Amino acid sequence: MTISTTKKLAGITAAAGLIIALAGCGSAPDSDSTGSAAAGGAVDGFLPCLVSDAGGWNDKSFNESAKNGMDKAAKELGVTPLEFESKNDNDYAPNMQQAIAEGCSLVVAVGFKLAAATIESANANPDLSFAIIDDYADADFDGKPDAPNIKPLVFNTAEAAYLGGYAAAAWSAQAGVNKVGTFGGMQIPSVAVFMDGYELGVKKYNEDKGANVQVAGWDSTTQEGLFTGGFEANDTAKQTAQNLLDQGVDVILPVGGPIYKSAAAAIADSGKDAVMLGVDTDLAVADPSVADITLVSIMKAIDVSVYDTTIAASKGDFDPTPYVGTLKNEGVKLSSFHDFESKLPAGLTDELKKLQDDIIAGTITVDSKNSPAGS
Repeated sequence: MTISTTKKLAGITAAAGLIIALAGCGSAPDSDSTGSAAAGGAVDGFLPCLVSDAGGWNDKSFNESAKNGMDKAAKELGVTPLEFESKNDNDYAPNMQQAIAEGCSLVVAVGFKLAAATIESANANPDLSFAIIDDYADADFDGKPDAPNIKPLVFNTAEAAYLGGYAAAAWSAQAGVNKVGTFGGMQIPSVAVFMDGYELGVKKYNEDKGANVQVAGWDSTTQEGLFTGGFEANDTAKQTAQNLLDQGVDVILPVGGPIYKSAAAAIADSGKDAVMLGVDTDLAVADPSVADITLVSIMKAIDVSVYDTTIAASKGDFDPTPYVGTLKNEGVKLSSFHDFESKLPAGLTDELKKLQDDIIAGTITVDSKNSPAGS
């Protein structure tokens, strides 16, 4: 499968009848080091660095998750990371250059928008290690990163979104509404992969239950739907969410970092008994102000992948092999339903656990055009 520069990417477990967030996306790297160790086990002089995209560190989504992973690793290693927050797209290349100028050993770029700057910097600095979230850094379309020292951190989010779509359909059917919706920021694979899985999950619910829950805002067959053109929580995003509410949906999946704030505002202004789904992180925990309308979140273990990559690099064990998060390796997952747990349709959590098991076993294939290679 050939992946272009725009091939961007974006499980649940049952315990005592509850769906809970999974703890990690794989075993910790080996502790062997190829260099002399400093305090905390890091190779002498190791300096991890992180460059955000324009969403900033407080986006309650992938930037914040990446920062949490970097901070956790740095604390364990006893080092102080350098973290460069980009205010707009023009900051990416200068922030990357500053990271290198200040002696960073590992530079993790948050998001596909940093692909060009990451490729350029990696090729100019072959002795340094780079990682990029939601992108293969593959501008020449040969199916691999354009520099051998770049590690892609990508996620087959369609699998977890399938579970989220099934849950959304069950919720809407229980209310007698039978219509759910979704909209995204930019139409890129790491956004559309959520929407694909969501729609497919709704279709599975209809198939299993003989229901007719409709999906507004996205058609995975034509790859056409509602997008705001960016990831800002602005009037455009709010109007897009309102568009869905006006179509009669009672569950919304906003895909694109801070745009969830606009969806929440539209729900509040509408006065309707609607809920939404979070993405990337457990939104009800990350932003308690929207917990009362967040049914569940479709999560990516960005923090764990950044943590694992940083720990490995700190010990001289950096491996540029792409990381692909799936339900099987716990790199994608569904969060807890939190306060909605007691309000769910009877048997739903058992059904979700069975679906997850079937996806992991290969009995069910979540076929998204936007899933990353290797998933």
